[in-house]
Amino acid sequence: MARPSGNQRVATTKQPLHLTPIGLVFIPIGVASVMTGALVLGVSFSDTMTIGSRSGLMISAILIYTATLFFLGRSGVASVRGLELWANTDHLTGLPNRHTLHEDILHLSKTEDEVALAMIDLDAFKQVNDHYGHAVGDQLIAMCATLLREACGAEARCYRLGGDEFAAVMAGKVSGTILEGMCRTLLERLGTPVSLEHRQITVGASIGLTRSTHDMRVPSTEMLRRADVAMDMSKRGGKMRCTWFNESFDQRRERLREIEDEIRTGIAKGEFNLAYQPLVSADDGRIVAVEALLRWDRGQRSPLGPNIFVPVAEDSGLINPLGLWVLRQAVCDAGRWGDITLSVNISAAQLRNAEFPIKLGEVLEETGFPPHRLELEVTETCLVLDPVVAERTLDVIRSFGVRIALDDFGTGYASIGFLRRFRFEKLKLDRSLVELAGVDDGSRAMMLSSIALARALNMGVTAEGVETEEQAELVRLAGCDQIQGWLYYRALPAADIDRLIAEQTRLEALSGTNHKDEQAA
Repeated sequence: MARPSGNQRVATTKQPLHLTPIGLVFIPIGVASVMTGALVLGVSFSDTMTIGSRSGLMISAILIYTATLFFLGRSGVASVRGLELWANTDHLTGLPNRHTLHEDILHLSKTEDEVALAMIDLDAFKQVNDHYGHAVGDQLIAMCATLLREACGAEARCYRLGGDEFAAVMAGKVSGTILEGMCRTLLERLGTPVSLEHRQITVGASIGLTRSTHDMRVPSTEMLRRADVAMDMSKRGGKMRCTWFNESFDQRRERLREIEDEIRTGIAKGEFNLAYQPLVSADDGRIVAVEALLRWDRGQRSPLGPNIFVPVAEDSGLINPLGLWVLRQAVCDAGRWGDITLSVNISAAQLRNAEFPIKLGEVLEETGFPPHRLELEVTETCLVLDPVVAERTLDVIRSFGVRIALDDFGTGYASIGFLRRFRFEKLKLDRSLVELAGVDDGSRAMMLSSIALARALNMGVTAEGVETEEQAELVRLAGCDQIQGWLYYRALPAADIDRLIAEQTRLEALSGTNHKDEQAA
């Protein structure tokens, strides 16, 4: 049977009676008083009831009434205290909750001491819930609460605000410095994998700190907002760190909101476009692939590069419609370019989106683009953030016939096991590794070992950011298959790629004709 909507339930159901703590004590006492009084009056004015002396009855009634008042009052006060404790405590961890935090900050702010607040948000907790279930997630929350208690000791008070958010408050002359030290201790402990149900689970934290001084008191709500902003900056800065609130953070946050709104408008108005940078064969310099690069035509407004607007799109969720447009437009353009491989970058947010493989399949089916000509580039960060989901998504994508390339290799922490687990078809060496390899022996050895490793795992190798003939010769001799960089081509509009491919096809046809003539002669 269908359940009524929320509005219907409100209209048809009586609202429960909400009693204040005072009401919980005095209403039972009042009921007892009325009942005792009614009994006394009934006996006093009744002609049929005779119970000895009326004065004795009155004394007995008063004694019963007094005893009733005592026990009801005592029980009521205990109940009120229990309810208040229940309402102000998180039931999973036993820590005080958000309401208690506000009250404590208000109380501490009445002194002349500095009040410091830390907001702690666990990193990757959602993935733990998704992979292992809420029971394991609850155990992890309880364990993190224990670690927080141990880090704070008796000097600071800990709270659970809800979900995977915790807080700690401390007051004193140097409370901010001491609290920051406690938070860094907590980060060190969270850096070690936690054992839960025979599993080793790694969960970090991002921490934001703020303070309220006697000269400049800040309300508890504003302190929480500032700590939350600082915590968000910790996440953006790479996680597993502490960040103090700065007034400039509010300006930056407002600017990010503006960029988010501009991205949304830009998608609707068609302000985004694609450029394509060719990749050439290391053997003969032929164009063998192109990489699609997103550009934003902002008209008279100040320009913004992808390094700025793409992270904003990822945080806001706009990367999903924007990334889908990039994919569709790129395969439509590349459909004209013969057997040239098309490379498209996908972000961590897209990889975590369960709908992405479905949308990819729809685009390939609707456009008729050959899947084996499409190559999706992912970074190490995309995979490390959620390796289980990433592996599952990449397996679905591979089932279409699409290839996967690891981009920016050499800037992160990919291990041999990491490379074997994800089975990339191509490794793209980061430009920084290519640049340093020409001047530093250690970097050259690292580049050579990376290429040898890729060969052993049957991966192709592309060198990015090649800008000089010396670099090109170095990566060619090292064994790279493809080269990408300004030495050969910059990013170009699709129309320019059309001309380059047409000219290359013409020259290849001419070369083939000349070869046949030579054979005939």
